[in-house]
Amino acid sequence: MRYALCAVVLLMAAVCSAQKVAITFDDLPLNGDLPPGVTRVQIARDTLSLLKSRHAPPVYGFINAKKLEENPDAAEALKTWAAAEPFGNHTYRHLDLNQNPAEAFEREIDENEPALELLAGKDSNWHWLRYPYLREGDTAEKRRAVRAYLQAHGYRVAQVTLDWEDYLWNSPYARCVAKNDSKSIAWLKSSYLTIESSYLDLGRDLAKLVYGHDINHVLLLHLGAFSSTILPDALDLLQKKGFTPVTLEEAQSDPAYESDPDVGSKYGGTLLELWIEAKKIKFPPVMEKPYQELQEICK
Repeated sequence: MRYALCAVVLLMAAVCSAQKVAITFDDLPLNGDLPPGVTRVQIARDTLSLLKSRHAPPVYGFINAKKLEENPDAAEALKTWAAAEPFGNHTYRHLDLNQNPAEAFEREIDENEPALELLAGKDSNWHWLRYPYLREGDTAEKRRAVRAYLQAHGYRVAQVTLDWEDYLWNSPYARCVAKNDSKSIAWLKSSYLTIESSYLDLGRDLAKLVYGHDINHVLLLHLGAFSSTILPDALDLLQKKGFTPVTLEEAQSDPAYESDPDVGSKYGGTLLELWIEAKKIKFPPVMEKPYQELQEICK
């Protein structure tokens, strides 16, 4: 009986260790439209306050410095984030590598660095790159060229394995708040959580298809008007699904992140989606996101 109990304990420990997730935010300091009277600083402060209250480990935010220009609210929001949480490079203008040569993309990385250096404290590690649109190059040659540049300049790639395009809800939420449409806001919340649940399950399914077992995950979110409103429920759902937040460094210490699909992709996607494409694995069924409804709601 004792040995059986030990086996159960070991099995449970293995399951728990495979459910780690790093939470990250893209498009700092702004994404989507704002509700009336709401500022970027307020969104940043509310989100940071929530993360602190949940005792979340350090959460990376990925910065596009172009968005600071002639926008004091955005600049102050970014300072607020950088004083509390780590940050990395998301290119200066959120450039699409698939639509541009590798040299132009590399210049965008370099052009973003002065803002990161100004924000950096003594112990800041901002040499992480998150590819805009999760597009790492439409050809293998372009992908390899940028990877070589990143390695030469001391960058690590901040991968993504969990993504449900959460930014789609930011501007609709701003519109619905402006109209004081509580019914529509309730639908936004319920639809978001339904999609989140489905795509958390999808991420686990894809990991098993690619690697044969679960892995540490990296979650992509966007800092926008809906963030602090939906985040409490979104974090609750993560916990309910068995995920435990960890740092980006810990998540990517998983051996799964040591390999590279090394494939050009027309559409891009998460690390798992790129592996599915590279291995020519049939993609499992997935819940469709409410694109049209989100576009039309509260218009």
